[in-house]
Amino acid sequence: MAAAALPPLPEQFKSLQHHLRTGQELDKREPVVAYYCRLYAMQTGMKLDSKTPECRKFLSKLMDQLETMKKQLGDNEAITQEIVGCAHVENYALKMFLYADNEDRAGRFHKNMIKSFYTASLLLDVLSVFGELTEENVQHRKYARWKAAYIHNCLKNGETPQPGPIGMEEEDDDAENEEASSSALPTQVSQPSSSTYDPNMPTSNYTGIHIPPGAHAPANTPAEVPHSTGEVRLTPEDFARAQKYCKYAGSALQYEDVSTAVQNLQKALKLLTTGRE
Repeated sequence: MAAAALPPLPEQFKSLQHHLRTGQELDKREPVVAYYCRLYAMQTGMKLDSKTPECRKFLSKLMDQLETMKKQLGDNEAITQEIVGCAHVENYALKMFLYADNEDRAGRFHKNMIKSFYTASLLLDVLSVFGELTEENVQHRKYARWKAAYIHNCLKNGETPQPGPIGMEEEDDDAENEEASSSALPTQVSQPSSSTYDPNMPTSNYTGIHIPPGAHAPANTPAEVPHSTGEVRLTPEDFARAQKYCKYAGSALQYEDVSTAVQNLQKALKLLTTGRE
């Protein structure tokens, strides 16, 4: 999906350069994710500086891009319905994360997996356009950004990285990781191949970080859903949550992630039959 070129990025928006670059990289194969990358940059840019002439000009052109993309995407539910868009972006972010994590734990350290970790962290930033991030996604983002910086620095210094969370510092070092990650990471990333990305990867537990087996799989999804015992009174909020899980399942199926789809459908069924999650 072609988009008109933007003016030079103002210095005030330097922190958004990688989100915008990711949007450009995904224009053809993931236009929905590319759209939300730009929307994140637009919303964040408005908060950073919407008054100086160069920033106003840049934001105006970016808004034009967004309007053009929105028309081109037409009636795509991931654009017209936020809940579907959120599930779509989150699924793609976790797909990138799990691919990189699988490569890391197998001891296969290379530029593409570094970029996948870092791209996942950027896309988890993008999720904030839909509201506050869950604590789980905050942890995913922190771990992915740390991993990208750690492996990049190890390879740069001729050292062999240690797989998994070994050596991860507990303090919040996002600023340091951002600088190290973005300075020399590859600017292109191939889409994870089916030979290395396993959508049914078992749950992994880091030090204080839970990585689910799929983008929206709850940590304790039961294998069997209990049957309803008596009349169940469901609130409008219950119906909304059940609909959310069904939307998540549909989004997971777009990536042929059967495990995540089944788990979310089980979650919806349990809620509808028992009134509890």
